[in-house]
Amino acid sequence: MAVLAALLVVVAGCAGTGRAQDADRPLVLTTFTVLADIARNVAGEHLRVESITKPGAEIHGYEPTPGDIRKAAEADLVIDNGLNLEVWFEKFVADLAVPHVVVSEGVAVVDITEDAYAGKPNPHAWMSPTNVVRYVDNMVVAFAALDPAHADAFAANAGSYKAELRRVHDELVTALATLPPAQRALVTCEGAFSYLARDTGLTEKYIWPVNAEQQATPQQVTSAIAFVTANDVPAVFCESTVSDSAMRQVADASGARFGGILYVDSLSGPDGPVPTYLDLIRHDTRTIIAGLTGVAV
Repeated sequence: MAVLAALLVVVAGCAGTGRAQDADRPLVLTTFTVLADIARNVAGEHLRVESITKPGAEIHGYEPTPGDIRKAAEADLVIDNGLNLEVWFEKFVADLAVPHVVVSEGVAVVDITEDAYAGKPNPHAWMSPTNVVRYVDNMVVAFAALDPAHADAFAANAGSYKAELRRVHDELVTALATLPPAQRALVTCEGAFSYLARDTGLTEKYIWPVNAEQQATPQQVTSAIAFVTANDVPAVFCESTVSDSAMRQVADASGARFGGILYVDSLSGPDGPVPTYLDLIRHDTRTIIAGLTGVAV
């Protein structure tokens, strides 16, 4: 019993030390899980990085809780994507004396071309790994200002991670280049793949421009059915954070396969298919190829 008691004291002491060390690190709060994963790769062990939203959450129409407000008030830095992605964010931070950084600053923006959003920037810039290189550079500057003592570590972490981003970008382009010309149309629920389509030479078609709509109109569904039918598109897809019922209607009416679920606005949990951003890009690439060719990769 004496040995057990001594062990419990040691464990409790270690836990207390861990909590103290954790509390000593500045807290960086991101708006969604994808940004949190990217930020952790830059921050390493020197910053605590947490996401306001949980895995599986829809970011566009998110409604912050009182707990979110309290957590943000305690943060040392809040980072958001910008490009009108987080429609709730401006009100969220209006009364907080916490600095925030827009990590999409400086990316080459693709504009939405359809519906009421025409002319506005497509917010899903992180769906291009080359854009995420810019996200990382913006984080390095922000983290160095927050914690100057570890500026060199942030830069080194960023260099390693950017090499991985370029590698996954090359994998993405090479893999999707294998699609035959007749199978190079990507039809999704949300217009979230404009940057990926730009990088890989795919033709993009979607039901609605951004998930803030949440409800497909009959005209949008009819337009998607017409596109799939006219172009003999073999498979269609939908994102993980919205209902796929409208896209399954498109598949049924056009004769296309439902090719599967793609991840954009949220990572999965640690045991899910996309626990990291790099996993997300690789999963989506495999799902698109398998859906359009009928051959698993």
